[in-house]
Amino acid sequence: MGFIGWIILGILAGAIAKAIMPGKQGGGIFATMILGIVGAVVGGFIGSRLFNVDLGTFWSLSTWALAIGGSLIVLAVWGYFTGKKN
Repeated sequence: MGFIGWIILGILAGAIAKAIMPGKQGGGIFATMILGIVGAVVGGFIGSRLFNVDLGTFWSLSTWALAIGGSLIVLAVWGYFTGKKN
């Protein structure tokens, strides 16, 4: 999968991750898009290194699951550092 494919996948995965885990994380739509791209890369790295998953196709369920999982991880870390403290 090419660079543009990872960007598109990351943006969509970030939006899905934000829908799964809404909260008081700092940032708006632009931050969510960037976090989604970073999360897709993190998820792809984890999947390819730890689980030996082939990430060659855009429409593969494993590719999407890893991208969304990575986005959830990055979103949780981002929320920990930027979330509003009560």
